[in-house]
Amino acid sequence: MAKETGKLQAVALKHLPTAKHFDGGGLYLHVQKTGARAWRMKYRFAGKEKLLAFGMYPEVSLAEARQRRTEARALLREGIDPSWHKHNQKENVKRAAKTMFPQVAKDWLEACRPTWSKETYRKASYVVEAYLEPKLRKESIDTLSTPTAAHVLVSIHEQAPSLASKARQYLGQMIEYAIRYGLRDEGRRLNLRGALPKTGKGHFPAATLPNEVQRLVEAIAAYESPVTRAALQFVMLTVQRPENIVEAEWNEIDLKEAEWRIPDTKMKTGHSHIVPLQRQAISILKNMQQYTEGQQYIFPPLATQKNPHLHRDTLSKALREMGFQGKHTTHGFRAMFRTVGRERLGIAPDVLEAQLAHAKKDEVQKAYDRTRFLQERKTAMQQWADYLDSLKDGTKATHAKG
Repeated sequence: MAKETGKLQAVALKHLPTAKHFDGGGLYLHVQKTGARAWRMKYRFAGKEKLLAFGMYPEVSLAEARQRRTEARALLREGIDPSWHKHNQKENVKRAAKTMFPQVAKDWLEACRPTWSKETYRKASYVVEAYLEPKLRKESIDTLSTPTAAHVLVSIHEQAPSLASKARQYLGQMIEYAIRYGLRDEGRRLNLRGALPKTGKGHFPAATLPNEVQRLVEAIAAYESPVTRAALQFVMLTVQRPENIVEAEWNEIDLKEAEWRIPDTKMKTGHSHIVPLQRQAISILKNMQQYTEGQQYIFPPLATQKNPHLHRDTLSKALREMGFQGKHTTHGFRAMFRTVGRERLGIAPDVLEAQLAHAKKDEVQKAYDRTRFLQERKTAMQQWADYLDSLKDGTKATHAKG
């Protein structure tokens, strides 16, 4: 038989013997043989006797247990089963946790992982973890609105223009994932078309006037981080795409021949490319050996980065920190080389384009691109490096065209 003792006294709860000690209104403290003390509430609903657990004493005090009994009785007066209500609340909490952006992002990445290459997964993870998550950490995927998402994308564009479109793509895919798995209502897709500022196709801000180029050269030379500084100088000297710079490997470098041989798998054209290395570029590489001895990549990641090499956005961030936002980008080095090389150094257009490894429609021509104008490019690239040096040391040397 359950022992009914009337109203309980808080000071006596620790000393109660093994039994069910009732407080009234169905609430009782069940003191078990093990010494554990559990709060319970007996009640009837739809003609059946039921039991509701309120937690353990002393974690749940007498006052808290009585408050929960009051809330349960209020639900009964409204025709609601307190046990069902409690279960429903737990499910809502679980659902809320599942729909928070960080959890959805993690689940989406894991769902995509089997069908992606390691590099695609790494890049997507970086954009999500470095840019989307910090801004959407407190957002639930089921209530995320178009204005909020658009605002986030614009802020990412201001930080890292080259990654903003990827962020928009990934966010859209996450919404589709959420709808598919019941985490967001059907048909509630985000309208993010036009959310990012329009830029001309293939247009990248670039320093091209002598005073602009000089300021850029001097700013990079004074940049504090040695690895980032070296990578920026290397991209300025070799004028290759930023992704090729940060992913450059030691096994692609021939110091004896002063050549960087980029394999076809890394080239946008799909064909391998030889990059002549000036004595200045060779000097940078030899200096980098102290930071990467025995490592695969020439430019190692910063301490806070998870990827195996320096991330390309590190270069963009450095340029912004130096005051070149909207004035010069990492891709802008290529435009700078083309303009200055043609207008001030008199480098032939075919030689410029061969060095930049721009794609051509003629497939036969592509087969010869690897060594096309190689000797002319070696001469032109040393001329380019010497010109940059002349700006840095203040001589502003000019070179005759022709």
